[in-house]
Amino acid sequence: MAFEVRIPTLGESVTEGVIVRWAKQDGERVERDDILLELETDKASMEIAAEEAGVLHIVKEAGATVTVGEVVARLEAAGVGAQPATPPRAAVAPPPPAAVVTLPAPPSAPGPRSPDAPPQPAAPGRLVGPLSPAVRHLVAEHALDPAAISATGKGGRLTKGDVLAHLSVVPSSDAPPAAAPPRSVVAAAPGSAGSAPASTPLPGAGDGEEVVPMSRLRKRIAERLVQAQHTAAILTTFNEVDLSALMALRAAHKERFQQTHGVGLGFMSLFGRACIAALRDVPAINAEIRGDAIVYKRFVNLGVAVGTERGLVVPVVHGADRMSFADIEREILRLAGLARDGKLSIDDLSGGTFTISNGGVYGSLLSTPILNPPQSAILGMHKIEKRPVVVSDQIVIRPMMYLALSYDHRIVDGEQAVTFLVRVKERLEDPTRLLLDV
Repeated sequence: MAFEVRIPTLGESVTEGVIVRWAKQDGERVERDDILLELETDKASMEIAAEEAGVLHIVKEAGATVTVGEVVARLEAAGVGAQPATPPRAAVAPPPPAAVVTLPAPPSAPGPRSPDAPPQPAAPGRLVGPLSPAVRHLVAEHALDPAAISATGKGGRLTKGDVLAHLSVVPSSDAPPAAAPPRSVVAAAPGSAGSAPASTPLPGAGDGEEVVPMSRLRKRIAERLVQAQHTAAILTTFNEVDLSALMALRAAHKERFQQTHGVGLGFMSLFGRACIAALRDVPAINAEIRGDAIVYKRFVNLGVAVGTERGLVVPVVHGADRMSFADIEREILRLAGLARDGKLSIDDLSGGTFTISNGGVYGSLLSTPILNPPQSAILGMHKIEKRPVVVSDQIVIRPMMYLALSYDHRIVDGEQAVTFLVRVKERLEDPTRLLLDV
């Protein structure tokens, strides 16, 4: 009896994903816990392992969109050796043939037509689709009829190479063009391969352009950013912090910290603990709107924005308010590694209550971060830059950083936002307050 491989539950609000690749080939023998496929959802990529051993028979190919509970493959018991590596698929009735409607050619110039002149044969690949900018330019420049050029592109599209090949045979457009033969418009039967996809077709690429479809992760990022702009009253307030004392503390103890805890002492744990203490002072920053109510969180799940090749993701340090500096550093290091490898789970990305984003690692001096819904605030860190500042009526050079707090003005008042930033600033400029938790 075959074991069905189904898409497991993918986490909160996630119902479907796309099969990125199959790690095993159709007909290949797999063992229990072998990785079968990689699935990409709106929030993360994940690997699905075999729950049983057997011979793999793939039902859904790579690139297919699948839903929770859907069967994507079957595992035949090891004893079934008489079956071929690729089992015959159930016979499917062929789709009805596409309807072909012939449209008459536009009328030619007045004049007698020789009865002996045979009609021009239709060239292969004559289905003409939308023209790319490069093709439109060539067609207009040489006064060509696109319908008279053989199209070899995907789906009957006319490519730049098709036009150039046509020009190499007919280099001059001075001669009057022959009457265009009838065009064939193909109406695809319902459910056939030629039916229009539900998604918007990709635009044509011009010279020097590359068209790459959005990944599900990038689409989700775009949707959430637009959602935040449309549903929240976003405002940003700024402050600056003198990091002299914090940098001195870190320099003095980072080697001992590494030896004791087995992890480096970075700025994220120090900023994270400063924010956690400030959230206790201003709980509205750690709240969210749920329906017509405001929900105040008595815990902190700290989101940390991480840039990857596939886009920005925000893994969550759960229970950060109960962690030590070393615990926060370890968890951030673990999550950042999973993010860059594309192996974050749904749980790793869910449940955040407040987020920190460090644009300073890319050289950003000042920015306005966007909320990560349904959170009500996000702190933006920036580049540390030595600047002249006035201390005790003296101009001195200090390592300074701008901080930006973007917040939902529906929940957070300006006074609360400014107070939060001041509390963070006070603890970073006097790090003993972090150690004493005061």
